[in-house]
Amino acid sequence: MRRIMLSSLRVIIVARQKRIKSETGIYHIMLRGINKQQVFFDDEDYIQFLHILSKVKTLNGFKLHSYCLMSNHIHLLIQEGNEPLELIFKRLGDRFIYWYNLKYKRTGPVFQGRYKSVPVNDDEYFISVMKYIHQNPVKAGIVESCGEYKYSSYNEYYKWASFVDTAFAMELIGENEFERIHNEPCAEQHLDIQENEAIRISDTEAKRLFEEHTHCMSADEFQKYPKDMQRAYVNLLRAENLSERQICRLTDVTRWFIRS
Repeated sequence: MRRIMLSSLRVIIVARQKRIKSETGIYHIMLRGINKQQVFFDDEDYIQFLHILSKVKTLNGFKLHSYCLMSNHIHLLIQEGNEPLELIFKRLGDRFIYWYNLKYKRTGPVFQGRYKSVPVNDDEYFISVMKYIHQNPVKAGIVESCGEYKYSSYNEYYKWASFVDTAFAMELIGENEFERIHNEPCAEQHLDIQENEAIRISDTEAKRLFEEHTHCMSADEFQKYPKDMQRAYVNLLRAENLSERQICRLTDVTRWFIRS
């Protein structure tokens, strides 16, 4: 098992702002209204955002596997095309903010900071994220079923496909399975921001981050590290927004150790 020096680990912690690259080029993206504020107030706002997203998609060449626009935040399942995510969201933000500020006679940003992103590196996680995105309005109590919500990509998989790339998901699971899984509650928590701004990471993503950062495949391996290295790794995992429960399960340390 490869170990790294504690001094090197501190460098990694300082540089953690660098985004983790997806092996597949697919990412779960979330944007939230600035200061937790509502972004979409009427149908025109939703439609204009989707129109601009479609235009940027044509320019950039990325694939859009699913989306859901909620009143104060947005979920996207995107696969990079010819250009990186940073350019996608610069183009998207610049165009939408210009239109939005003209309409509402305001100035300044519309979305809170940089977009949040989580890599999607396997088929199982892809399906889970897509399901989670489509179920957002159901979870929020806005509608009783995914198909009742106007501003998600769910219905594009059945009735029309304007600019969503539905082929990959349908080839992966099929129409019958697509309907079945969307009628079942999502068991995992995915990228989401609560009122306290804490990001919730799924157990699948938590395990991936644990293995990537600690170079361990199990809690037993992690326990072989000296305590100062364990503490540094725990701090790194907390910085990656893993919950105390997830860290305890993956590392076999106590909650007291995490908080001390």
